[in-house]
Amino acid sequence: MISRAPDARVVVGVGARRGVSVDEVCGVVEDALRGVGLTPAAVAALATVEGKAGEAGIVGAAARYGVPLVAYDARTLADVHVPHPSDDVLTAVGTPSVAEAAALAAGGRLLVPKQRSAQATCAVATAGDRLAVASGPDLRHHGDAEVRGIAGLVDLAVNVRADTPPAWLRHEIATSLDALAAYPDGSAARAAVAERHGLPVERVLLTAGAAEAFVLLARALPVRRPVVVHPQFTEPEAALLDAGHRVERVLLREEDGFRLDPAAVPEEADLVVVGNPTNPTSVLHPAETLVRLARPGRVLVVDEAFMDAVPGEREALAGRTDVPGLVVLRSLTKTWGLAGLRIGYVLADPETVALLERAQPLWPVSTPALVAAEACVSERALAEAEEAARQIARDRDHLLAGLAEFEEIRAVRPAEGPFVLIRVDRADEVRDRLRTLGFAARRGDTFPGLGPDWLRLAVRDRATTGRFLQALDKALTLTTR
Repeated sequence: MISRAPDARVVVGVGARRGVSVDEVCGVVEDALRGVGLTPAAVAALATVEGKAGEAGIVGAAARYGVPLVAYDARTLADVHVPHPSDDVLTAVGTPSVAEAAALAAGGRLLVPKQRSAQATCAVATAGDRLAVASGPDLRHHGDAEVRGIAGLVDLAVNVRADTPPAWLRHEIATSLDALAAYPDGSAARAAVAERHGLPVERVLLTAGAAEAFVLLARALPVRRPVVVHPQFTEPEAALLDAGHRVERVLLREEDGFRLDPAAVPEEADLVVVGNPTNPTSVLHPAETLVRLARPGRVLVVDEAFMDAVPGEREALAGRTDVPGLVVLRSLTKTWGLAGLRIGYVLADPETVALLERAQPLWPVSTPALVAAEACVSERALAEAEEAARQIARDRDHLLAGLAEFEEIRAVRPAEGPFVLIRVDRADEVRDRLRTLGFAARRGDTFPGLGPDWLRLAVRDRATTGRFLQALDKALTLTTR
């Protein structure tokens, strides 16, 4: 992100053709700003029409400047008076000028009228009193918010495996309650995790879920240029921001299948965070692609929270000791249904583990969570997790086959996690319709790099998927009326 003066109050309206690059959008924006003596530090927000809000070039420009991207529906922009209307634009997107109308929609005064490049347009206005940009993408929004306080919804918004924890694991946890009077002792669980990955215990740190690990990394590591690869789980960036870091984003593109090119990560980055398989895209990056990001002086954090849902855990880096600066995070909450118990772990070199451990409070993991950790890395549990992963793969194929029947929907393929990411016009309306029909889906617009046309769907059994596909058909019909 580029730091901004606290009193910066201009908004840049942006329009673009499909496939426009981040560099082209930034080029036309910066030309326009220079014309009135401004720099990108003066920008409070980029703004566009909803139909363009998922365009990677526009999303990437907002990320490069470290500002929110505000999206307006076409009807709102059509009501904004603009000095340079276009009948062609009106016919194409429903407003006579995307750039000028988006710049003026907050009630400001036009400073720079519409400027053009080959594939992009922009206009600059003072930020009016109707501009709401304080939060940008809500990095703290998670799938549980879609179902919280609402009874009876079929939960496709949370990626915890259904019908978990199993009875044997509940029994293990219940038995641990007899020891609650004693302070937690994590030595047995730590040793079990180390044995599961063939590592010495000095390379293992138990945490209260992977989320705690992100906070520890953000607070304990002396990094200067952290980079987060998006779209992905938003807690790493949120934790870094809370710790006072300036965060740069590398945005993977839909047209590339959200696949990582290591060359896109700045050479100077000394902390890189990437998910594998990635939430929400369900993309599984090759292990050797991730290894190419590693180098002396850089911490490479790979979030493998969903790796145990991949048959054979292929492409896993957990257990590798030959990759410099590698930190692997694992969660036991997804496959085993322990989100309410909070248990995960870090695998890293002993020096990094010791640094993170010093940042932890005393007794950070409860006795029931420690018992669960030891149980979930047993041979019995690993065999059960592998069978669950194979079943998830079969159920995911069934879901993707059903989604392929809808011409309105594009799913990201190949999907390798226990969830799929889909693109559909007016996704917010579709999500609302699905809710009235009994299904909760995860909105995608809170993930940097995605826009309002994305939804994430957890993989469920075939019977549940069949009911969902019927509801989706009805929701799409109602939305397009």
